[in-house]
Amino acid sequence: MPPSRAADHILAIDNGTQSLKAMVFDLQGRMKAKAQVPFAPYVAPRPGWAEQDPDLFWNALCKACRTLWHQEKVDKQALAGVALTTQRATVVNVDRDGNPLRPAITWLDQRKTRGLPPLGGVWGWLFRLAGLRGTVEYIRAEAEANWLAQHDGDVWRRTHKFLLLSGFLTRRLTGEFVDSVGCQVGYIPFDYKRLRWARTWDWHWRCLSLEAARLPTLVPPGTIMGTVSAQAADQTGLPAGLPVVAAAADKACEVLGSGALAPHIGCLSYGTTATINATHQRYVEPIRLLPAYPSAVPGHYNVEVEVYRGYWMVEWFKQEFGQLEQAAARTQGVTAEALFETLLEQTPPGAMGLLLQPYWSPGLKFPGPEAKGAVIGFGDVHTRAHVYRAILEGLAYALREGKERLEKRTRTPITMLRVSGGGSQSDQALQITADIFDLPTIRPHLYETAGLGAAIDAAVGLGLHPDFTTAVQAMTHTGALFEPNPVHQRTYDRLYKEVYRQMYPRLRPLYEKIGEITGYPGGDPV
Repeated sequence: MPPSRAADHILAIDNGTQSLKAMVFDLQGRMKAKAQVPFAPYVAPRPGWAEQDPDLFWNALCKACRTLWHQEKVDKQALAGVALTTQRATVVNVDRDGNPLRPAITWLDQRKTRGLPPLGGVWGWLFRLAGLRGTVEYIRAEAEANWLAQHDGDVWRRTHKFLLLSGFLTRRLTGEFVDSVGCQVGYIPFDYKRLRWARTWDWHWRCLSLEAARLPTLVPPGTIMGTVSAQAADQTGLPAGLPVVAAAADKACEVLGSGALAPHIGCLSYGTTATINATHQRYVEPIRLLPAYPSAVPGHYNVEVEVYRGYWMVEWFKQEFGQLEQAAARTQGVTAEALFETLLEQTPPGAMGLLLQPYWSPGLKFPGPEAKGAVIGFGDVHTRAHVYRAILEGLAYALREGKERLEKRTRTPITMLRVSGGGSQSDQALQITADIFDLPTIRPHLYETAGLGAAIDAAVGLGLHPDFTTAVQAMTHTGALFEPNPVHQRTYDRLYKEVYRQMYPRLRPLYEKIGEITGYPGGDPV
């Protein structure tokens, strides 16, 4: 049954790494209400593991929704539908009733599956011939399904469905094993080019201990996946029968909520993982054998380069070096991150020659699995303020390098930037970004771009806006604009080209030697 004419608001649920947010948006992209439930990002029963009770996520969703109903401005009868966006690559094993069989393995988990026999047959021969055997073996070692099959066989045998977090929460909301195409990011047999489960002969099936019957049904973003069940209504306070519309993973929704539909707009996400994305209608792998991910717009792709630890490094800095700001923040009733702005004001662009390479966690292709973080240029003048500036500058350098890779692969110049995520709230960080990229940099009008992107998917799927172009024009708006400072840009450009770009190739042999001597990274967590 379609929503009534009076039902013109959207509930967007954003399940992030450290909290879940329930937000109500109108059709002009204004956030009318918000409830947030924080939680620990994971528990680590062993070093390198990162797990979480799946019911914690569901309970947070229920609590956030119930909290909304106590806010005066929220009218449940005005809701036309609900859409869900979640952290990527967190997996849940469930039984036939959708009940979890073990803790979820989150995207932060670092366990690996060792001792798998080499991939044989035609695919094994082709990958050896193409020089991609190492990449494929890395994927096999990282895949959670392979680890579960080898180390948790009883749970794996009892697993009815192997779901991403989005699929798990959708099942709880609707009672259906269904998920959005836009959420499929992880070590799963998904055909990223054709935006569907891989065909039976595809190489993904040879790499994963997984059968098609254990996967959910997929629908494109903007499709009604089901309705809120009576049981979910009782737990959340949502109206039973409310349409649940497919959205996409959090990064894809951030791109859509930032209004970055054109391929010349680079969308930076300054979140736990820092990324640069560009939306394309053509499938282009940003790095060979690493896919472009599904967009929150059906039939489109987000070509992405990521810095795995990203703005997690701000949290790392806060815990290791920010005790003064943490104490002052508690006294003043502000965040420690807001006080870090003073540290940036104390230091000049370029951090007086201190350069940081932000590979606190390694990558797959660039940087490679041997990579480590590095800071060079220390002198007796440097303080923790210089280190903090070097962190933000290093992340921007790494993402500029990602931009250049995207431009080379897509043959489309990126001429402007939109920045979302927690780090986007810092004026200093955005000015650094504009200066390092030498591009106009815009902060969207709303911080909650992931939730807004999910709301846009729902608005189109429910027919409240006729298409994505119209919805983006109506619901996304630009905020502050940061133009490059020519003097600072010249300093950054020389540091980037003459120093930063030289760091990884020159340090890579030393990283490999460190790994050979110490076993870090690359050893199995014990």
